[in-house]
Amino acid sequence: MDMDLAQAFEEVGSGKRAASFEVFASSLDPQWIEQALATTGSATVRRRKLPAEQVVWTVIGMGLFRDRSIQEVVHHLGLVLPAKTPLSGRAVATSSAVVQARDRLGAAPLETLFETTATRWATASADTHRWRGLAVYGVDGSSLRIPDTPENEAAFGRPGSSRGVAGDPQLRMVALMVLRSHLLAGLALGPWSVGETTLAEPLWTKLTDRSLVILDRGFLSYGLLHRLTTSGAERHWLIRAKANLRWRTLQRLGPHDELVEITVPRQARRAHPELPETLPVRALRYQRKGFRPQTLLTSLLDPKAYPAAEIAELYHERWELELGFDEIKTHALEREEAMRSRAPERLRQEVWGLAIAYNLVRLHMQEVAQRASLPPSRISFRHALLLLRSFWQVTAWIASPGNLPRRLEDLRRQLALLVLPPRRPRRYPRAVKIKMSNYPRKRRGSRPVAVNYLALGLDRDCDATGFRRLPRAPRPSRRRASPTDR
Repeated sequence: MDMDLAQAFEEVGSGKRAASFEVFASSLDPQWIEQALATTGSATVRRRKLPAEQVVWTVIGMGLFRDRSIQEVVHHLGLVLPAKTPLSGRAVATSSAVVQARDRLGAAPLETLFETTATRWATASADTHRWRGLAVYGVDGSSLRIPDTPENEAAFGRPGSSRGVAGDPQLRMVALMVLRSHLLAGLALGPWSVGETTLAEPLWTKLTDRSLVILDRGFLSYGLLHRLTTSGAERHWLIRAKANLRWRTLQRLGPHDELVEITVPRQARRAHPELPETLPVRALRYQRKGFRPQTLLTSLLDPKAYPAAEIAELYHERWELELGFDEIKTHALEREEAMRSRAPERLRQEVWGLAIAYNLVRLHMQEVAQRASLPPSRISFRHALLLLRSFWQVTAWIASPGNLPRRLEDLRRQLALLVLPPRRPRRYPRAVKIKMSNYPRKRRGSRPVAVNYLALGLDRDCDATGFRRLPRAPRPSRRRASPTDR
């Protein structure tokens, strides 16, 4: 990705368009931002400290600088317009000004910009990393914990738990990802009450011809599988079968490889009249050492063009999407408990900005991988993100414009050194490592007040910090019950 993100941010903020900024246009064209603002009616009419174009960059910067406050992101990236007089210095945007600017912008321009960039970047990436002529995608869902405010709870809701409801509201999202480069090709956001299959409806139209989408078995739906097969040229799917699914064998294609016929239930055909009475699919049975046997269903019916052993190995690339979620939630968000925004519209805006920022990092990693003749999965996302942040915060600010190309080349060499070892196959089944807390969920307005009794001279039954010791709960007796107790 031949671009200088830091210089681009600075030049957009100062209103300049130097020749070096043209390099950045090859990845994130400024015209895409203008089109997104014009399409959604969010273009700035009068001059402000934070015009709409620069608020877009602010939201993207929030996704890359999770460890900085929003006001600090604005200040560091130089997004505030210069002051009217040279002596007064650069204008400073207050926190309230940033919030007002984000409210004026809304979430629609960021969503439109993400759709534009994802269509360009992800489609090209999927075309580069094909399997037997097919672009490989994956679809799955996840959730993001959001600030516990009445507005967020009303807009997105809380998931249920064994103790009633979860401690924080959560936003549900479903992603369409290019599995071999982790670039997001589509994203759908919604409240927790909306299921993943319903939320994913807009994503299916983003699949290209001559492609294969790997699905979680929760997406196993007769209507969806039929639509994926018939909606374009060579649009295939691969999914794991449910235990209660039954079919009739039509032809044996090889060991544990069959062409089968699934009878579509009447209620499914009532809901989807276009469905035929039966669906011809291919069933593959395989078993990895230490794991239970599994059955895969796919629309790849030709055993010569698509060998069964390769399909079984390919299915496990579905976990690349889980690794992508981990990169976003653990590394990009710095393991924070919740997102920043405390209002629903700003929250959606923040998520779209985070998705654009994630794709920008992944786009850079893809070029580094190509230079090193390695797959993008062999480049460390964590180290790439840290190096890009360091470049932004230090190098790009002190380097002269003439030295920036050499500095960028040095950055790419550093990234090339951060090559991960080849993936090892998982030897153990998945298991929960951290149990839920036994403490009850804190209710709003029920925060206990800590009083330093020692400082007040009211009580001496305190610990070294001056706070009263709480009595411990009695430990259960280990005495064996006598016959009379029974």
